[in-house]
Amino acid sequence: METFFSTVAKCCVRWLDLPGTGTPMLFVHGLGCASSYEYPRVVVDKNFAGRRAILLDLPGYGYSEKPDDFSYSIAQQAAVIVELISHLQLTALFIYGHSMGGSICIEAAQRLTDKLCGLIISEPNFHPGGGFFSQQICSTGERDYVATLHHAMIDAESGPWAGSLAAAAPYAVWRGANNLISGNHWLEMFARLKKPQALIFGERSLPDDDFTQIQTMSITTTVLPDCGHCMSWENPSALAGALAAFCEKHDGLQNY
Repeated sequence: METFFSTVAKCCVRWLDLPGTGTPMLFVHGLGCASSYEYPRVVVDKNFAGRRAILLDLPGYGYSEKPDDFSYSIAQQAAVIVELISHLQLTALFIYGHSMGGSICIEAAQRLTDKLCGLIISEPNFHPGGGFFSQQICSTGERDYVATLHHAMIDAESGPWAGSLAAAAPYAVWRGANNLISGNHWLEMFARLKKPQALIFGERSLPDDDFTQIQTMSITTTVLPDCGHCMSWENPSALAGALAAFCEKHDGLQNY
């Protein structure tokens, strides 16, 4: 894996840089996940069309370091993304973020208007309050979550999420979930972005009020069949195809 020292998080951040053609796409994972764990199957799929892919493990997750004095807030994780893009000297890129990663990417996109060719997100947190897992995680304080609930959630999880959650720092998970609950106006930020943007949902996650609202805004929306929130595991080929179609449509349009 590639690595650099983040001055924002004060730790080593790691990612996979998988070679390919076209403008690269940066992948940002959700709460308790890791891009190195979640997205290799997506980017090697024939539907992804061999595009260069950068699979980032955020601080606190996967192979990146896990400092105990970092906030793990959405804004600070977005700052790490901006820092990584500068480190890589990228002049043009697409960004994809899932769930919490979608919210992080929305904030990062506000700072990348000169480099960003497009933002595509799937089932992000659009409002304060958090989702089911964020609320479950923060049903107790950080200390109790770290001591007991984190391990109980891993033991109770039968799907692929258990693997990446086990590799995550419990305090990073709790602080990220707590910040999702505190929230921001991510839907409004997404709608105001002056760049190509798109929203993906799995068909099993519908109906959804935010998805319906976005459909009225002349923003591209895509529904993936045979999957719900965990689309990268449940239907990686469909996700790969949706990402590739968005990139092909908007490649080279960073001055849009």
